[in-house]
Amino acid sequence: MLLDIKMPKVDGIEVLRRIKADARTRSIPVVMLTSSAEESDLVRSYDLGVNSYLLKPVDFQHFSEEITRIGYYWVAMNRIHPL
Repeated sequence: MLLDIKMPKVDGIEVLRRIKADARTRSIPVVMLTSSAEESDLVRSYDLGVNSYLLKPVDFQHFSEEITRIGYYWVAMNRIHPL
């Protein structure tokens, strides 16, 4: 799951908190893809169980390339726990 800290209504930190607090969704891998370079956001995200924290490129071309790399990593390279 890709999350952004700066989302309307409920921020990504709160969504992450809820995902990791629920036994039914706790094992879903979560990548925080955000424009926030704040150290406190990074620390809070990892404290709540985020699997990866990436800074979102501002430029659309770079953003598209980053999404492609993220997808490749999680689909082709990452080994998941057998259910």
